[in-house]
Amino acid sequence: MRAESLETVRRVLCVFPRYTSAFGTLEHAYPLTDGVQAFMPPQGLLLIAAYLPENWPVRFIDENIRPATAEDFEWAEAVLVSGMHIQRQQMNDICCRAHAHDLPVAIGGPSVSACPDYYPTFDYIHIGELGDATDELIAHLTRNRSRPERQVVLKTVERLEMTRFPIPAYELAELKRYFLGSIQYSSGCPYQCEFCDIPGLYGRNPRLKTPQQITAELDKLLACGIRGSVYFVDDNFIGNRKAALELLPYLVRWQKKTGYVLRFSCEATLNIAKRPEILAGMREAFFSTIFCGIETPDPVALKAMHKDHNMMVPIMEAIRTINNHGMEVVSGIILGLDTDKPETGQHLLEFIEASQIPLLTINLLQALPKTPLWDRLKRENRLIEDEGRESNVDFHLPYDDVVKTWRACMSSAYEPKKLLDRYEYQIRNTYSNQLKRPASPQQASWQNIRLGLTMLRNIFWKVGVLGDYKMQFWKFALRRLARGEIEFFISSMLVAHHLIMFARAASGGRQNASNYSTRLREASIPAE
Repeated sequence: MRAESLETVRRVLCVFPRYTSAFGTLEHAYPLTDGVQAFMPPQGLLLIAAYLPENWPVRFIDENIRPATAEDFEWAEAVLVSGMHIQRQQMNDICCRAHAHDLPVAIGGPSVSACPDYYPTFDYIHIGELGDATDELIAHLTRNRSRPERQVVLKTVERLEMTRFPIPAYELAELKRYFLGSIQYSSGCPYQCEFCDIPGLYGRNPRLKTPQQITAELDKLLACGIRGSVYFVDDNFIGNRKAALELLPYLVRWQKKTGYVLRFSCEATLNIAKRPEILAGMREAFFSTIFCGIETPDPVALKAMHKDHNMMVPIMEAIRTINNHGMEVVSGIILGLDTDKPETGQHLLEFIEASQIPLLTINLLQALPKTPLWDRLKRENRLIEDEGRESNVDFHLPYDDVVKTWRACMSSAYEPKKLLDRYEYQIRNTYSNQLKRPASPQQASWQNIRLGLTMLRNIFWKVGVLGDYKMQFWKFALRRLARGEIEFFISSMLVAHHLIMFARAASGGRQNASNYSTRLREASIPAE
């Protein structure tokens, strides 16, 4: 559904802020592709754009692709902004530019819902998910196109059922410019990990779309030009295990109908390894990657952070079970926990070697509002307000030692030979277990062939000729070429090159030690 059409018409400009360079946005991979400029299309803003009254003209701009111009602001009568903590500076900058054109500006999304005080200059603050606050915002914009005298705070009390969500306005986005497609199936997570703000923001009882909604969204994503992979951005794909099991046959049928042109990825708790029937269904639906918040291999630390469900199956056994179903594990890792010891960094490196996980997002602990960790550290007087620090946590270990450990782990884990050796392991022991897709005209289309050739050319030139880890690269590349593993070679090198380049910057102190770091930094190419 969408908001009811109104007699009053407003021109709405939706602006998504540029990302600050981050481990997970894979920006170093973009030059190796065919014109990719951004990570994933923003679900929230595109959902709101689709919900606005049908007769309201909407313009969407992702500033990772191009900045909003003076002409865009002159066209608009209102501006909507959304984003995450790491985009805080950029969101406030968009507000400033919109105000220069005397436009009312509203902000919604995860960052402002958790920390409304971060955004004092916005005219409208939308806290919470799509629902009655959204309708109130539309009503405010309908009544008056001028800026309100003081900030208006709107809080969602009645959330719109996800079964009534419109399909996000993917047609407004340049989907070919994104590294991954994105789709949301559910919202919320039943677990209460100490450091996570998801239950506080979205609840512990996952809300769901229907399988029919998901396949309709996939149809639209494909029609609008998405290529390669689609990421399920749910807080936990198996938050409702019964529903996930019911969804998978629909995804399998959709893949068969469309010729398996897309791979799927998702986020899930590690105890998915206890559900072989779900893993089998995911394999048939051609899921290739699962992001698991392993956080730490230390069972004492897992118990302390209330992540006991990571120990339902021994961690190494769980990883192997997922690998045996053809899916690569991507792991979240946290350093700076209260249980960390001086040797924790070395133990982490040993875990990486044993697990052979290529991609681990290694972050320093950051306390987020609306989490049990925030509440506990506040009681213990261990929250530090210093935007020059890598973390707002007063660690038990010396701060400089923790940061030094993080940088050392990044440097060692993503040394080119070690990383490419881990990808070699995945190709032999994980990717070989993937579903053998039947040949289809869609896979063999000229568009796909041209895309593959373009990426091969870029990888060979920019890494194999111009790069500075050529020896390790060519050993890896020649093995892939000799075995005909072209697709595995391309997908591995896109990610590996980013990890190597980002880790070098991180170990040199030129990157934040957390996606949620309090150390504010400018976007890599600020909008102008």
